[in-house]
Amino acid sequence: MANLNGDSVDPAIAGVRGENGSVGGDGVAGVSNAGNGVHGKSATSFGVLGESTSSRGVVALSDTDYGLRAASRTSAGIRSSSVEGRGIEGWATKAEGVVGISTEGNGIWGQTDGKGDGVLGTSKSGNGVHGKSTSSFGVLGESVSGRGVVAISDTDYGLRAASRTSAGIRGSSVEGRGVEGWATKAEGVVGISTTGNGVWGQTDGAGIGVLGSSKSGVGVYGKGGRLAGFFEGNVEVTGDITMSNADCAEDFDLAEAAEPGTVMVLGDEGALYQSHKPYDKRVAGVVSGAGAFKPGLVLDRQPQHSPQRQPIALLGKVYCKVDAREAAIEVGDLLTTSDLPGHAMKAAEPGKAFGAVIGKALRPLREGQGLIPILIALQ
Repeated sequence: MANLNGDSVDPAIAGVRGENGSVGGDGVAGVSNAGNGVHGKSATSFGVLGESTSSRGVVALSDTDYGLRAASRTSAGIRSSSVEGRGIEGWATKAEGVVGISTEGNGIWGQTDGKGDGVLGTSKSGNGVHGKSTSSFGVLGESVSGRGVVAISDTDYGLRAASRTSAGIRGSSVEGRGVEGWATKAEGVVGISTTGNGVWGQTDGAGIGVLGSSKSGVGVYGKGGRLAGFFEGNVEVTGDITMSNADCAEDFDLAEAAEPGTVMVLGDEGALYQSHKPYDKRVAGVVSGAGAFKPGLVLDRQPQHSPQRQPIALLGKVYCKVDAREAAIEVGDLLTTSDLPGHAMKAAEPGKAFGAVIGKALRPLREGQGLIPILIALQ
């Protein structure tokens, strides 16, 4: 087959023009066993220009290599523009729709001046868009008045970000929120960590490190194995503090471990002992935590908690060991120490009870010993 070389000095006349008036033929077909099928070169304009009235301008296909590979020494490898459609659209069945790789710059840069997509990548089973960079952003989304990046999924994460050594997601803003999470029925933001902090909030100015607000639910909810919340510094509360547990207690050193509900008295060295005599003015309180009542507030909690240091109920409701052998206990009876170790009894002798009253019975006990709720009121 002879070589064909077409030259033209008139910009209105093509160097080579191929035309096919049939329905499915090629205007120009270039075939080569080892070289380029078609090689277009231009000093000041397009190397190859493909135009179509109702179909694709250029279609590039390959069985084993890139369908289309474009390279430039000083400008973009590929620049695509569209009046009403997408600048670039990548489709893939098993791999990434679009892959952008850069050594020093952005893996993918997408921009639109209208309502279209800067970059749109779709894939049935792989990644819609995969951006990878050695030293800069894998994917960078910027917007003047809208959202930089919007991620949407019907069944999985809208956006999942992972990092081996740094933050999975870092959000920064000059005047707005660094990160904002919205949800209709679930959590707006969930932070999970295996060994670190689930959520860390910090501000260097007058703002709030972590701010939680809710119209009808809980503004901030903390749940932990050791502590649900920890505050280092002052705490200011402008509303009510509601506790589901019963009493106000304070940790004391015990001479020996005592079970919840035991009546305790002061010792000479400051440690508490089980009560063992009636009308003891050294009565200090009851070991908190018996029955259904748990301490709602514990004061003077030390870092190293031990069985020899336990919370003693000083105010509120607590279950207490009582002794009704000498006199039946009725609701409202004042209680004092008994000769039965660790038990309270009815203060039947008001003259002796002054300074030795533990509190008031909230339930009766007709005889024997038992565990009943009492209202702590030391006097």
